[in-house]
Amino acid sequence: MSTLLHRAKIVKRAHVGKTEPIEELHLRQLTIDDALFKLDRYLNDAFMAGLSQVKIIHGKGTGALRQAVREQLARHPLVRAYRPAIYGEGGEGVTIVELAKR
Repeated sequence: MSTLLHRAKIVKRAHVGKTEPIEELHLRQLTIDDALFKLDRYLNDAFMAGLSQVKIIHGKGTGALRQAVREQLARHPLVRAYRPAIYGEGGEGVTIVELAKR
């Protein structure tokens, strides 16, 4: 199995004003198929870990990966909501995801 397809590492980042860390998944420079596979596994892992919010870093580029990621998020059963990140969260290259409650 390619190293690109290994389980996503959970990277904890402390954010000012947040009581819990926002977890993030980096998908830049992956093909759409590899990125969507990795995203699905990551969302399942994050849900099982009890996370309520995650940050998906897809990059800006042409927007094709961002669009594919958001289309998958729109129909994923573990996603309660998602939104584009604001300036201080990463801007256009990032999507913030609210996960369903366990």
